[in-house]
Parts: sequence; C-alpha cells; structure tokens
Amino acid sequence: MADDNADLLAFVRARLDEEARRAQEAGGERWRCPPEMPGEIHDRTGGIAFTVRTRGYDEHIAVQNPEYTLRRVETSRVLLDEYEEVCHLDTDRPAADFPSGRAVGLGFVVRQMAAEHASHPGYRAKWLPRFVR
Repeated sequence: MADDNADLLAFVRARLDEEARRAQEAGGERWRCPPEMPGEIHDRTGGIAFTVRTRGYDEHIAVQNPEYTLRRVETSRVLLDEYEEVCHLDTDRPAADFPSGRAVGLGFVVRQMAAEHASHPGYRAKWLPRFVR
C-alpha cells in the first residue's frame, strides 16, 4: 500500500509541476480584466496579454491567472508534504489512532486532487477516494 501512496503522490506532484510550468510560461503574473475594456485581459503593466471575443470568458480567464495558479500549486504542495509524512498509514484498514486518522483524511484530499486528472493516461482507478463510514 505504501508504494501505491508514493505513486499517488508522484502523480499529483507531476500534475502540479505541469501546471506551474504552464503558468510560468504564461508570464507567472497576475492578470486583470478592466471593466471598461470587455474582452481584454491585461498583464501587470497594463498591456493587453490577450483578448477574447466572447464577454464572460474574460473575467474567468483573468481570475485564473498564472500568479493564482502558482500560489495554488504552492499551497497544494504543502498539503502533499503533510500527506507524505503519514502516507504509509493510509491503508484500507487504518488503525484507530490520530496519526492514522490524519493519514486517511489527508489521503482523501490527495485522492480528490488526483481525480481532477482522471483523464490523464497515468491516472489509476485505484486512487479513487475511499468513502469509509
């Protein structure tokens, strides 16, 4: 089981690395959508990073900017580091103690993170979140 959890961690870390790379390649900075210029997404200097023809996409894209992505990737990495400390305790039949409970709880979150990439060829169905009652 520990190897499965290590593979799960490696899979999620690789997806985060891909997201971070794309965000860096997109400039790594915050974008904004000036209300007086619908359809334009501007970079930090005020220059037009790009435009979209359909209003509505602009605000969504601006909020999902490279700076936000990099910040989200870093907070996700903190969570993965926490899980890595206890992932060996994340089993189908965990002990009834705090460290095991922590492992199962963090493991549930990491499995949810992996499930975001279920269409990736490296995703494994056995990583589906466990629902234990």
